[in-house]
Amino acid sequence: NERSLIGTPLAIDGVLYFTGSYSRTRAVDARSGKLLWEFDPKTIEHAGDRLRIMWDSNRGPAYYKGKLIISTIDGRLVALDAKSGRQLWETMTIDPRKSYYITGAPKVFRDKVIIGNGGAEYGVRGYVSAYDAETGNLAWRFYTVPGDPSKPQENKALDKADISPALPMVTF
Repeated sequence: NERSLIGTPLAIDGVLYFTGSYSRTRAVDARSGKLLWEFDPKTIEHAGDRLRIMWDSNRGPAYYKGKLIISTIDGRLVALDAKSGRQLWETMTIDPRKSYYITGAPKVFRDKVIIGNGGAEYGVRGYVSAYDAETGNLAWRFYTVPGDPSKPQENKALDKADISPALPMVTF
């Protein structure tokens, strides 16, 4: 019972992988159309009260070295065995007490799964995080929205960053 499918399926070795409503994930034989496996991350149960602020879909999975990696609307990354659909690891990427969610597709680059978040319209800070593709452990996080200026930076590299505007300010 899918309400939406907004991500483009991945086609790998004759198998189509896609995420539908509430991040339910399926593998389908591209030639026969036969369902090979289905995985339900139970996002409705995990989201609780936050479900009211979430979309029901995301923009698809990522594939890396035999793993299908999905983001769930309630803020998790889940790695699945691409052949069987068996869960390999799961990582919460957000603070579930706040109005965060994920609608984007994860990207994998140099053994890291990269994911952002949604929720700025509800007053939470944006960030991009990288997780180890083998274990799901957090490798780094970069906040895209400045924090409380009275507190230290979360990332020491920001202390060296030039955050001045690229163009001079113009006033009228």
